[in-house]
Amino acid sequence: MTESDWAVPDWTARAAALDAADPLRAYRDLFVGSEDPSVRAYLDGNSLGRPLRASVERITAFMTQAWGGRLIRGWDEQWFELPITIGDRLAATVLGAAAGQTTIGDSTTVLLYKLARGAIALRPGRNELVLDRDNFPTDRYVLESIAAEHGLTVRWIEPDPRAGVELEQLAEVVGERTALVVLSHVAYRSGYLLDAAAIARRTHEAGALLLLDLCHSVGSVPLELDSWGVDFAVGCTYKYLNGGPGSPAFAYVGRRHLDGFRQPIEGWMGRADPFGMAQGYEPAQGIRRVISGTPPILGMLAMQDTLELIEQVGMDAVRAKSMRLTEFALELVDELLTPLGIELGSPRDPVLRGGHIIIDHPSFAEVTTNLQARGVIPDFRPPHGLRIGLSPLSTSFGEVAVGIQAIRDESTRDEPGSQGRDA
Repeated sequence: MTESDWAVPDWTARAAALDAADPLRAYRDLFVGSEDPSVRAYLDGNSLGRPLRASVERITAFMTQAWGGRLIRGWDEQWFELPITIGDRLAATVLGAAAGQTTIGDSTTVLLYKLARGAIALRPGRNELVLDRDNFPTDRYVLESIAAEHGLTVRWIEPDPRAGVELEQLAEVVGERTALVVLSHVAYRSGYLLDAAAIARRTHEAGALLLLDLCHSVGSVPLELDSWGVDFAVGCTYKYLNGGPGSPAFAYVGRRHLDGFRQPIEGWMGRADPFGMAQGYEPAQGIRRVISGTPPILGMLAMQDTLELIEQVGMDAVRAKSMRLTEFALELVDELLTPLGIELGSPRDPVLRGGHIIIDHPSFAEVTTNLQARGVIPDFRPPHGLRIGLSPLSTSFGEVAVGIQAIRDESTRDEPGSQGRDA
């Protein structure tokens, strides 16, 4: 490959112009690490978001004042209610849900189990669960284990791995035996954006319930859980909500289901009058009945700063930049990577796409390792996908240009005559 083969548009200049015109550009400076020269392009914000500087201050103050100063008194003063207080704020800011239906705590996997078990119990006499083969592994594993435990049948949807579950595919498998449908709002691999309102309507027409996994959509695309008619939802807070490694997940239970909802892990914090220490379990009123044990207060701190930021910016502005970022990434992929045999594994229509794209090539396991060594950090997803996650509040167009040009360079490193350029 000769130097003339690299005769492409000046993507660095184009990225600089896009950054200059970006109405959200100033927010990037609010994140820790945005100035770190060793990370030239962080393209994995949909796996772990950068921390906000405000969160460093919040956590430090909590250690020295709330925990160190108030000690056990903190439970009476704030902590006992914090899972629901933050849940209500999260619901209003990013879920499109009224208060009293959302709580924070546990991991996505544990909450998925709780909600699925509770939902199935609301549909006695039905013995089928519906989910898709390309759903995130924990969703598949949890539902398969529940099916095995309770003698239920799993009905599988087989979507196009480069797209996602379509309404017609759901209609083929959902029916009078279906108790629960479990789908991801944004597919973890392809980034396909589900038509949640239409899926909810079709599910309800069959008399079944819908549980959405929001891990790859919350904080990236606008959600309207109440108006869509979603029954249950679960999602993590360490991706676009920047809660930090292992920050607790959230659970949403539609108000119409709360009175009859019983989840299987009946712990003391979810009991009516938990400090009464009484014999026997009586579920608390409302969303508190989803809680089992002591909530992870430290893990709830950082996400509050991102919620505050999104309240200032608005989810429509976040979504608009997300679409611009992925569109720019696709331009670069088409120009620089497609000629190398690299294929797009995501929907091309931005309306059908969440906040990330994936590209496929057999060399990408090795390429991803080499990219990380040069400060470009994407995400590898088997069998040979390189996922590019673009977090709108912390990712610049310049990072996208640097990252994809680096993918080009690493993908041609062993070609005869290649220059090994460091774009």
